[in-house]
Amino acid sequence: VTTGRRRAVMAEHGAHLTAELSASAGRLSIFEVVAQDTLMSAVRPAMHHLCKVLVESNPARYGFLWKWFDEFYAVMDFLLQRHYLARTSASFSENFYGLKRIPVGPRIWRLASYGLPRAQHWRSLLMIIAIPYVKVKLDRLFARLREEDDYAIHLPASSWKRLYKAFLAAYPFMNMSWEGWFLTYRLLYIFGKTPHHSPLLRAAGVRLGNLTPADLQSFEQRSTSRSKTPTSTSVVGKLTSFFANALGGAAVSLSTGVSVGIFFLQFLEWWYSSENQDTIKSLSSLPTPPPPVHLDKSTNDALPRLKTVCPLCNKIRTNDTALATSGPNGRNVVFTESWSVK
Repeated sequence: VTTGRRRAVMAEHGAHLTAELSASAGRLSIFEVVAQDTLMSAVRPAMHHLCKVLVESNPARYGFLWKWFDEFYAVMDFLLQRHYLARTSASFSENFYGLKRIPVGPRIWRLASYGLPRAQHWRSLLMIIAIPYVKVKLDRLFARLREEDDYAIHLPASSWKRLYKAFLAAYPFMNMSWEGWFLTYRLLYIFGKTPHHSPLLRAAGVRLGNLTPADLQSFEQRSTSRSKTPTSTSVVGKLTSFFANALGGAAVSLSTGVSVGIFFLQFLEWWYSSENQDTIKSLSSLPTPPPPVHLDKSTNDALPRLKTVCPLCNKIRTNDTALATSGPNGRNVVFTESWSVK
């Protein structure tokens, strides 16, 4: 019993080792930061699938969404992330998990409701929006050029062809180096060698931390103060207030819709996953029909006793004919040809 209890304590200690080390150093656990990274990475494929459904339903009206999906998504993501960075000092996914961005370098105590300093704000937007956009474009360019190369659609001999071949040869190694760079940062973060779990956070000059009670209280106070702010009596002031409230309402509605839709999107991802197809087929398939009711020998009174009599007209059969379907108890019944044709 003592040995089993000791093993249980050691297992529990090992499971929470990363969280305890992070808490002691005032840092987040690797599970928290990876969870918020995974949240935003699941939104783009879901939006892409939604756009595909709209285009297939009405290509004439929604065809432009499919053609310019990357640009449309980048603009919507920019508005959403800018709203959250300005109001909560965090991206949408970071705020969803109760995190905030803290500027590194000189100690600047700042509540999350006041947003990031100007430099960290725009650098964060650049790392959140521009870098993933360029990465997606390069991935699609590589996939298209590789498909053209597989089907022997070659460009004429020129400097562009050499650049084309060099890109196809070098991009897989560039992509592997990019992913390895992120993996290295995560490993260093786990062992406490760096305060950043991602090189993009380091380039933005921020690190992640938990929201404090003072931050939450400040959110409530600023929300109350905005609702009590008197509106201007001038036309310009009214227009400015109207557009500001409209933009803020649109951002809040979008963020609320995304927050609610995240769970639905994750359900769709689980529903359409390849590992779940057997379960889906069993749930969505039609119920098995009941077995056919066969007549017992004792209830076969409707059939004639003489084998030469037709069961339909009760007369002696002429030109005997048997149908392809089976009769009662799996036996074939012979009819007169004229009745079988009718």
